[in-house]
Amino acid sequence: MEKVVVIGLGLIGGSMAIDLKKYGNYHIIGIDRNVNHTSKALELGIIDEIGTDSTLAEADVVIVAVPADAIPPVTKSVLDQINENTLVFDVGSVKGQVCNQVKEHPNRKNYVAAHPIAGTEFSGPEAAFSGLFTNKINIICEKKLSDKKILEKALQIFDKLEMRTTFMKADEHDKHIAYVSHLSHISSFMLGKTVLEIEPNEKNIFNMAGSGFRSTVRLAKSSPAMWTPIFLQNKENVLKSLTEYIKNLETFKNKIEEGSNEEVFNIMENTNRIKNILDGIVK
Repeated sequence: MEKVVVIGLGLIGGSMAIDLKKYGNYHIIGIDRNVNHTSKALELGIIDEIGTDSTLAEADVVIVAVPADAIPPVTKSVLDQINENTLVFDVGSVKGQVCNQVKEHPNRKNYVAAHPIAGTEFSGPEAAFSGLFTNKINIICEKKLSDKKILEKALQIFDKLEMRTTFMKADEHDKHIAYVSHLSHISSFMLGKTVLEIEPNEKNIFNMAGSGFRSTVRLAKSSPAMWTPIFLQNKENVLKSLTEYIKNLETFKNKIEEGSNEEVFNIMENTNRIKNILDGIVK
């Protein structure tokens, strides 16, 4: 039975622990700086025992599932303590900083930079559930810097989780994810903020909110503690995506002000083609 240490027992780390226990022969050891998270994860059966830093030397696999700003230092610390056969991977949605900071580490070959694109708007060990990763895309960055046997071991784990893995450079990943994920969360937070400011009577929001508003603003329920470091770690790409988004909003606003029926219609009609792209994505 392999020992798997999960550092960070929130939605992602907890859900990964649940399915590894379900589909593989793993003993799951949990570490979290929030003692309530470790005790709750143990109570819920997500982990088999609570670990300490000394546990890392005996680990076969270490999963780093902490907030984005903590991933580089935690990963470096983990690489300092592991044995030569240990697989270490993180699950963060920003890859550039961690890849750069561990690039010259003597145990860099033991590290796999992964990003399982999965999640919900909920957080904490109570939010973890089985099947979160089924049929989801998993991106591995800078695979050539990982030892072949270590990479294969990681791929076997992702296969057990029923993920579809693809490969990408870290800078490309961070650029693309800023548009398709980070910008979506910012849009949701700012839509929620705008509505709350314009409509101080919250009862009216609940009475009038249709499915469109609810689905668009759903991500605004996500954890600020999780998303603040993500936005700041990927600052350059997030700002580029925001600049283009704001430019499109200004253009659309101007066309409405001008009463340009044809141009307002054309902007939306041209954007409708995105449905063909989304329909081709396996859910």
